[in-house]
Amino acid sequence: ETLAQAPHRLIDICDPSEAYSAARFRRDAMAAIEEIIAAGKMPLLVGGTMLYYRALSEGLSPLPSADEAVRAALEAEAERIGWGAMHARLARIDAVSAARIHKNDPQRIQRALEVYEITGRSMTELTSRDEREPFPYPVKKLIVAPPQRAELHRRIEQRFKQMMAQGFLDEVAQLYARSDLHVGLPALRSVGYRQLWMHLDGELTLDAAVERGIIATRQLAKRQITWLRAEKNEKWVDGSDRNVMNMVLKLVEGGTTHE
Repeated sequence: ETLAQAPHRLIDICDPSEAYSAARFRRDAMAAIEEIIAAGKMPLLVGGTMLYYRALSEGLSPLPSADEAVRAALEAEAERIGWGAMHARLARIDAVSAARIHKNDPQRIQRALEVYEITGRSMTELTSRDEREPFPYPVKKLIVAPPQRAELHRRIEQRFKQMMAQGFLDEVAQLYARSDLHVGLPALRSVGYRQLWMHLDGELTLDAAVERGIIATRQLAKRQITWLRAEKNEKWVDGSDRNVMNMVLKLVEGGTTHE
């Protein structure tokens, strides 16, 4: 229903078995933005993955491409000693990255270790050289969220339960039936998918999986809010206000945010 209201880009563009990086997202997003602008339209960048937004808006320092052999070796090591120990290993190699990456974020722990294994240099060292390509267009930056944490939590629970009612479990079950997919893949470690996969594995009841999914989404929202508070030239909009759409349109048309 939502997708039918306006053209959307970069949805369902790769298989869950594929790795999708911030660098690939930037290339795909820039191509989509240029097509939309060439058609005389205004692109709306909507989402909550702040790492990807920063990659788009600030550019990326040059880093090596993924190496499947290195990734497989790191996955095997993590299976043996756990991601907590892998995070501790990263802290010895690159304390700055370890401080930035949460110990429960295996995808980014793996990437930071992968960069070191491939280059012999830490991600912090490689990214300290400012060779990034800046975003070439003016931006009006709006952050839409309810200011009350209780309201945000209520909406998260409502949305997760709505997803369940619309067939989320069936979607995950179809993925679970594929022999080429496993919970170690980045796409299946994402919030919601991971918890329902654990249910299908027999580790959790459905009610427990839903509850864990809601809690994990709340934790994700907390991290997103932390990122957003560090943004500059932004305008916060109360997402619980019934006139939120008119408020957003007024701000966009008035040009009150960063140009």
